[in-house]
Amino acid sequence: MKRNWSPDGWRSRPAAQAPEFPDAAALARVEGELRRYPPLVFAGEARKLKAHLANVAEGKSFLLQGGDCAESFAEFTADNIRDTFRVILQMAVVLTFAASVPVVKVGRLAGQFAKPRTQPTERRDGVELPAYRGDIVNGIEFTLEARVPDPARQIRAYSQSAATLNLLRAFATGGYADLHRVHRWTLGFVERSPVGEKFRDLANRTTEALAFMEACGIDSQTFQGLRETEFYTSHEALLLGYEEALTRVDSTSGDWYDTSAHMLWVGDRTRDLTGAHVEFLRGISNPIACKVGPSTKADGLLKLIEILNPRNEPGRLTLITRFGTGKAAEHLPPLVRAVEREGRKVGWVCDPMHGNTVTSDNGYKTRSFDRILGEVRDVFAVHRAEGTRLGGVHFELTGQDVTECLGGAQEITERSLSDRYHTHCDPRLNASQSLELAFLVAEMLKAQRSAAPAKVAEAS
Repeated sequence: MKRNWSPDGWRSRPAAQAPEFPDAAALARVEGELRRYPPLVFAGEARKLKAHLANVAEGKSFLLQGGDCAESFAEFTADNIRDTFRVILQMAVVLTFAASVPVVKVGRLAGQFAKPRTQPTERRDGVELPAYRGDIVNGIEFTLEARVPDPARQIRAYSQSAATLNLLRAFATGGYADLHRVHRWTLGFVERSPVGEKFRDLANRTTEALAFMEACGIDSQTFQGLRETEFYTSHEALLLGYEEALTRVDSTSGDWYDTSAHMLWVGDRTRDLTGAHVEFLRGISNPIACKVGPSTKADGLLKLIEILNPRNEPGRLTLITRFGTGKAAEHLPPLVRAVEREGRKVGWVCDPMHGNTVTSDNGYKTRSFDRILGEVRDVFAVHRAEGTRLGGVHFELTGQDVTECLGGAQEITERSLSDRYHTHCDPRLNASQSLELAFLVAEMLKAQRSAAPAKVAEAS
């Protein structure tokens, strides 16, 4: 176990973005009840993910992390879970096939309920109410009753997370993820989109490769990896009382694990070195991540790495950069150089979503496909120039046919945003845009991997 750490030690530190629950006794009862509940994930699963992320940090694998901006109680259906899982599977196949690299699949699912807010309150038509902080805290409806933080929502979030994990495990190991089903993964509206034909061609080539392997005696009956996949969950560790209640001692190792998800991250607004969120995350043994934005300085990042990964374990810490298109060339190089100079073992991941959010002329919060793609290109270019590797991408996406992000081959315009704008918080890529992006990222990843041997030869 970590010395001088306990799951409740964060309570003596300042906690940014903490909701104000009016009934402290009710909150204590809920947290006490959660402590008695079974774990949602298991320590062994988290250790396995850490091993995969060590390969990401060493350039041997690529991380694909994606899912909802904020899960909601209203949109909780088996179809929505399946469709998001399916589009992540499709993206992983594209990346694996094009770049010949194992893809680690991590969903923003089964726990991504709490959201940080820029302002603590929201004003409409002269009325000011507490900000919506995610369904685990309060309701999205603009009424005083809905916006009062309610601790009972944590029980519902736990139950929804448990059901989601149950379904994800069934999809991952019950035959749905079998590569022989690759043709069946395409959603109807994606099949009709410009990227659908491109995926069909890839699926045909995958089927041919599988037929060749079967002729050589390798099939889904003899090789588990062809009929099953590993799928992990992640969310921002924002609501610390909930996270504490689900933190348990692993009977095998004696270490503390947060059993709410396989991987937890600290956000750009909550990564204060002396704050509650960093204090909590430093003590759990899960693989963890940290969002890195334009305000991050090299000295501060190195101090944060020392706190969160003092033993310099590969796979323990992933840095998820989020700058905005055109800003990576300014902000990322000094951070990469500092980390490399100190010999810190981290995985570098690009989140091109959060730095590219704008409000359209008709009032919708949106993101441009071209700007999302532009930031990914910028970050690949920085790592190429610095002699390092981009280890993954982090997208907010859904398997639904939404119209929340502009552009892409579907050519979603500002006028069409209102057609199917369903997000409870930030805009998400739909399945077609996500798959289109995967093909484009795959080409960059392929170029990165093909350039690596030349760089090694240069160095020698």
